[in-house]
Amino acid sequence: MVTPSSQKSTNDRSITQRGTRAALRASEVLAPAVGALLAERLWFRLPVTPPSAATGVGALPIRELLGAPFEVGLRGHAVRGWVWGEGPVVYLVHGWGGTLEQLTPFVAPLLDRRLQVVAFDGLSHGRSDAGAHGAGSSDAVELGRSLDAVVARFGPARAVVAHSMGALSALLAIRDGWVAAERLVLIAPPSGIPDLLVHLRSELGLGERTTRRLVERVRLRTGYTPDELDLVTIATSLERQERPELLVVHDLLDREAPHTPSVRLVQSWPGAELLSTAGLGHRRVLADVAVGGAVARFVDRLPVEASLHGDDRPQPWPDAAADDRWAAAVPARAGAA
Repeated sequence: MVTPSSQKSTNDRSITQRGTRAALRASEVLAPAVGALLAERLWFRLPVTPPSAATGVGALPIRELLGAPFEVGLRGHAVRGWVWGEGPVVYLVHGWGGTLEQLTPFVAPLLDRRLQVVAFDGLSHGRSDAGAHGAGSSDAVELGRSLDAVVARFGPARAVVAHSMGALSALLAIRDGWVAAERLVLIAPPSGIPDLLVHLRSELGLGERTTRRLVERVRLRTGYTPDELDLVTIATSLERQERPELLVVHDLLDREAPHTPSVRLVQSWPGAELLSTAGLGHRRVLADVAVGGAVARFVDRLPVEASLHGDDRPQPWPDAAADDRWAAAVPARAGAA
């Protein structure tokens, strides 16, 4: 049921969006540089979510509460996090608008493997300071730099486990030499910034002149053009000796980050494994017990059970109708790994 207040909120957002599109259409003709500035602010603005939605988990189990807080500096800003256990280090990297609490379901399985677990909030996320562009604004490169600052404190990684946009940040950090890791787990990774730019252009109705200036603003902000921040492009540019063992975990029904690009990523990475689930979506996959166990086994250099694809070269999920047929056919196996 839509309440009057929620209907008003929806109407307000619709009016705001129409006004933004109109302003950007006008700026395309009169002042594309101004339109690019507005588009940049909108694109890099972090979502405002209530704490319960940001964390995705309830009260933490006792073992997750027994960690120790830490703080490291990054260009005059504080990155804050928690560390648990002793042994080879595993870093947990949250995604866009997320926090370290989303990844705490991995803590206990990793501690059981006698590993040290380090999780942190990237700048402008969670309990860390605002980043270089102020509170409520960040980007994948800044998140990767936050990981770099934490690794400088705790040392080389046995593994990095990264979710969503954090997967792009982690892979970039490894490719550019900020972080060394033996193993890498990417959970629900996006395809990269180029596809997100296509979506942004469609959503905001950006013209060619505004888009060209936006691309230049992205380069000045991050040090990279959007085309350079593509997951497969980064993966294929890795030198063989710096390429970690890779496990990609992705749900077939993920509506935020489609499954198909993960198939392409795994096929482009010699020896990589794809673990597919069905019905867990983009965030619930983080709290799934079977996924947590599989990730811990992979980090501990043990075999991971075959994915639901059951094929060395899994094929992309064909269409939304097939998604619905699969969900109806295998509800009991939704959490299988």
